[in-house]
Amino acid sequence: MADFTLPELGENITAGDVLNVLVKVGDTVARDQAVLELETDKATIEVPSSLSGKVTAIKVKAGDKVQVGQAILSFEDNGASASPAPAKVAPVAAAPSQPPPPPETAAPAERVRPAVEKDNVVDISRGTRPAQPPAPASTPASSGPSAPAAPSVRRMARELGVNIDEVAGTGDDGRISIDDVKAHAKRLITTAAAGGTAPHPAGEPLPDFSRWGAIERQPMRGIRKKTAEHLGASWATIPLVTQYDSADITGFEEIRKRHAAQGEKTAAPLTVTTLAVKIVAAALRQFPQFNVSIDMAAGEIVVKKYVHVGVAVDTDRGLLVPVVRDADTKSLMQVSEEVAALAEKARSRKLSLEEMQGGTFSISNLGGIGGTSFTPLVNAPEVAILGISRARMEPVFRDGQFSPRLMLPLSLSYDHRAIDGADGARFLRWVAGVFEQPFLLSLQG
Repeated sequence: MADFTLPELGENITAGDVLNVLVKVGDTVARDQAVLELETDKATIEVPSSLSGKVTAIKVKAGDKVQVGQAILSFEDNGASASPAPAKVAPVAAAPSQPPPPPETAAPAERVRPAVEKDNVVDISRGTRPAQPPAPASTPASSGPSAPAAPSVRRMARELGVNIDEVAGTGDDGRISIDDVKAHAKRLITTAAAGGTAPHPAGEPLPDFSRWGAIERQPMRGIRKKTAEHLGASWATIPLVTQYDSADITGFEEIRKRHAAQGEKTAAPLTVTTLAVKIVAAALRQFPQFNVSIDMAAGEIVVKKYVHVGVAVDTDRGLLVPVVRDADTKSLMQVSEEVAALAEKARSRKLSLEEMQGGTFSISNLGGIGGTSFTPLVNAPEVAILGISRARMEPVFRDGQFSPRLMLPLSLSYDHRAIDGADGARFLRWVAGVFEQPFLLSLQG
C-alpha cells in the first residue's frame, strides 16, 4: 500500500480546500493524472498524482481542509508506485515575495466578467466591496468605557477590521480620528509583514443577528478571503485619489460593429476592454510614473521597464485578475485574443498563478451592469487602476449644434504618494483622447 500525499503547492501555500475528488476507489490512475481539485487562497488548481496504480482508499472529501504532506489517496503497492517522482502541481507558480503580504492575485474592489458585447454594452460584470469577516461569537465586550470616536470613525474601523478600543487617539482627551484608525491598521499590517503572517483583526464585536431572524454563517475562504485581506490592506495604506472623465467612442463603436462578423469568426471580438488594454499600455510608456511600485521600507520608487496590464474577471469563485504581458508590444487583435483566452481560463478554473502575477496596472470594466461612474480600488503594489462604466448616448454640443454621441465614463484611481493630481488629470485626458481617435495608437513608438 502506498499513499499519495499533497505535494508542495508553491511559495507560502501550505493548505487548501478540497472542491472535488476526481477519482474513486477502484479507479486506475496514471502518473500525472489530475486526482484532486483544490482551492487555495490564490487560485483553484488541479493536483496531479505522483503515483500510478489502482486506488484503494480516498482519505479526503469535498469541503475538507487539507495540508501539504497530508495523505490524499492510497494505491495498491506495485512497481509503478514504489519510487514516485516529486509531483508537479499545475498550474501553481511561485508567489511574489515582496511586501505587502497579499500577492498580486488579489483584485480591485469592482468585479468584471468579460463577455461578447452587444452594441454599446461592454463586458458583463458585477461590482462589490469585500465582506468583513465576522468576529467570533465568544468575543467578549469591552468592560471599560467606550473609546471616544465618532460614528464615522467607528464605521471605518469596522470596515478595516480594527478594534477601535485598541487605537490610540491623538485628538483632545484621546479622541480617535480616521487617520488614527488608518495608522493603527498600517501598524498591524507592517508588524504582520515582519513576522511573515497576515493580520486577522476581529474588529468590534458584532451583535447577535439571530435575535431578528434566521441567519447562516459561511466561512470566508480561498479567493474571497484573500481578496478581502488584500483590499483591506490597500484601503488602510494607500492615500487614494479618483478622477473622472469621459470619452466620445462613437467612431470606435462604428468600427467595432463593422468588424463584429470577423471578430466572431476568430472568437476574439473587438471590445472596449481590449482597446482599453492597448491604450493603457501606450499611456504607461508616455507616463512612466504610473508604471511603478512604492517601497516605503527602502524609501524607493520601483520603476518597471515592462508593461503588463491586468484585467479584472468575475468568476463564480470570486475576482481574478489575469495579466496581459508586454501589452505595449502586441497588436490590438493579439490583445483581443489573449484577453478572451485568459477570461475563458479564469471561468473554467484553468488560470495559473503565473498568469495572475506581475501586473503593473489594472483595468476594471463595469460596462455590462450600468451606472455612471465608480471608484475602483488600487490593486497594490500597483499604483493606479482604470475603471470603465457603461457607455451611453448623450447630446453633445459640436459645430454649433447638439448631436447624439456615445460617451464612455472613465474613472482613474491612483496612489497619491506616487502620482500628483495634475499627472492624474493628464493621464486620464490622454487615455480619453486616444479612445476618441484610436488610430493615434499607430503613431506611438
